[in-house]
Amino acid sequence: MTQQTPSPLTLTDIQQAAALLEGVIERTPVAHSRALSQQLGSDVYFKCENLQKSGSFKVRGAYTRMAKLTEEERARGVVAASAGNHAQGVALAASRLGISARIYMPQGAALPKIAATRDHGAEVVLHGNTVDEALTEAKAYAQLTGAVFVHPFDNEDIIAGQGTLGLEILEQVPDVDTILVGVGGGGLLAGLALAVRAKEEELGKKIRIIGVQAQNAAAYPPSLAADALVPLTKVSTIADGIAVGLPGQLPFAIIKNLVDDVHTVSEDDIARALIFLLERNKLVVEPAGSVPVAALISGSLQEKYGDLGSTVCLLSGGNIDPMLMLKVIQRGLSAAGRYMTIKMMLKDRPGELTTISRIISDLDANVTGLDHTRVGGDLSMGDVSITINMETKGQEHCQQVLEALQAEGYQPTVLN
Repeated sequence: MTQQTPSPLTLTDIQQAAALLEGVIERTPVAHSRALSQQLGSDVYFKCENLQKSGSFKVRGAYTRMAKLTEEERARGVVAASAGNHAQGVALAASRLGISARIYMPQGAALPKIAATRDHGAEVVLHGNTVDEALTEAKAYAQLTGAVFVHPFDNEDIIAGQGTLGLEILEQVPDVDTILVGVGGGGLLAGLALAVRAKEEELGKKIRIIGVQAQNAAAYPPSLAADALVPLTKVSTIADGIAVGLPGQLPFAIIKNLVDDVHTVSEDDIARALIFLLERNKLVVEPAGSVPVAALISGSLQEKYGDLGSTVCLLSGGNIDPMLMLKVIQRGLSAAGRYMTIKMMLKDRPGELTTISRIISDLDANVTGLDHTRVGGDLSMGDVSITINMETKGQEHCQQVLEALQAEGYQPTVLN
């Protein structure tokens, strides 16, 4: 892509934002990933913004935006809409600046995120079933009352604040060749790209910048292809932090000129990445924050670009609802072949369960749950339906269990 700067934002704006944020936010650490480095054949680092105050990068942009409000604007208060991370970022910034904040959140927002937003002193109003519905209500409230609306990504001060992450990455990993960033509306990727591109001449090298979206919430690829904002008709992903159906106008203008590519990953890729981060790096990362790692684990980026060189994955947040974590962990284990659920029909006669148990036990799989049903619309007289949940050791082990059951005449169907 061409590297024209399509925004009045400059490196100076981002550096001023960094000065504003001193003492307000954490300079989050960078962790080296030995496992991914071995897989890629070059160093892989994690920029751990999941350890940021309020649990994500969002406080950077929110504080930068709100710190620049006039006294008269501060007196009117601020209003925002979010399912979680932007809500907590605005609430924390408001508490530090002494500004009243009203946050609209959808009815289905995770209870821990609602509680955390309230704990920072913000007024939380539950409205609608989606973030878009909450956003509409927040804008209406701003018009009615004069409160300042704090957009989650389509604002220059927000983008400048998020861009401070680009400066930190270049300081912490000066030999970086590739930076991977999750993308929703695009404020984070746009700000980071502005900061990094402005520093390339000083560094004497070109850095590859790649955005990563969930396949089921990927508004940027079609928009970039059309060179226009293309709304998605449906958004459905476990990565709720980047579940945005339409790119921001200002971020899009920056990204299309300064970013090398926007890549997509599957839901299973995201779940596997979250498990990987938990197990191998002891990092709690929300699905939206794990998408850069998902892109590496899937191998699709390496297939496209070959050697990525020294790579930084930006882990953008760690605010995950424990209930969602349970579901994602199960999905991730399943995708990795570490958990399998099968269903099959048996003859209702003594010894069938004993035979199945022997087959599974001999292959060292561990049964964690079993459902045995004699009654059902698809069951004939004398048949039994059985569903078995088991812990397994990988895809090859799963296949061994299935083949052993088939060899005994059973016809197992994998459900997960």
